[in-house]
Amino acid sequence: MKDFSSANTMRGRAAENRYKLWVLLNANRWALTGAMAAGIFGALLLWGVSNPPSAQEVLLTTDWVKMSFQALIGALITGTTLVVSINQLVLSQEIGPLGSQRRRMDLAMDFYKNTDELLEFPSPANPALFLKELIDATSDRARAFENAVQKSDDEDFREHTEAYVEDLLENAEVATDQLENADFGSFAVMKAALNYNYDRKMYDLRWLLDEHKDHLTTAQREAGRETLEALTMYGPAREYIKTLYFQWSLVKLSQGILYLAVPALVVAGGMVMLVDGTSISGTLLGVDVWLWVICAAYTICVLPFLLFVSYILRLATIAKRTSAMGPLVLRGD
Repeated sequence: MKDFSSANTMRGRAAENRYKLWVLLNANRWALTGAMAAGIFGALLLWGVSNPPSAQEVLLTTDWVKMSFQALIGALITGTTLVVSINQLVLSQEIGPLGSQRRRMDLAMDFYKNTDELLEFPSPANPALFLKELIDATSDRARAFENAVQKSDDEDFREHTEAYVEDLLENAEVATDQLENADFGSFAVMKAALNYNYDRKMYDLRWLLDEHKDHLTTAQREAGRETLEALTMYGPAREYIKTLYFQWSLVKLSQGILYLAVPALVVAGGMVMLVDGTSISGTLLGVDVWLWVICAAYTICVLPFLLFVSYILRLATIAKRTSAMGPLVLRGD
């Protein structure tokens, strides 16, 4: 008998370490940025303590600190300019002549007409609720398909259908529970959308209908086709929500980098123009004060880059796991 079972969460289906996947997707981006910053600060401090010359001695005899922070100033200005370019790229998707906007609206309304027919009521405006209703509609049609197959004389067909529908309903329940109170803009909506593996469900249903095509009645074939149609509608809906989430995240990333770039530029400029080896002396917790200052200043200066890394890790992971639409399973299921 064919195995229709699959894990109900993306983490369960992933071949990667669960902790690695949690860092890539679920961890708060600002918290992850802070953790990476703390790691860099600790590594630099430990490295400095393990080297015999004091930071003050290095400051008095070389210019490497000023040269390093001068390079950081250039990198920060260039990075901030790049952020503005990212914002322009995102906004360019929303800016256009009236005719272009009208075509976008017409295409969107055509899709909503299809989902309205599927749901038998106007499609919800809330993204999380929209996906939830599509999943619920798929579950209803899958139950109707199973009821139609119960009248079949083919025992294998009945067993295959029961196993398929049971797996679909379990996966749907997990996804809809997560979508229930999810707010768009947070990762919660995308997490639930990714947990529902409609692509595998589409493949399994197509296999099921083809394997038993000689025993299908007209009613059973129609019920199966309607279930497949509902699964098909979920694909573009999820991709549309994913696109909106990507745009939302890139805008939030741009804002965050701009917020961090200003204090980073102030710190870098201060290290270049206002600091020398005679400004401060002494130790703190047995460590040269200058080493504390240099490590902290460098960490603050790289915060915009660390925030960029934390966001891109999530977006790249989502893109990797949703690169195919339809019954094409890229994982090892």
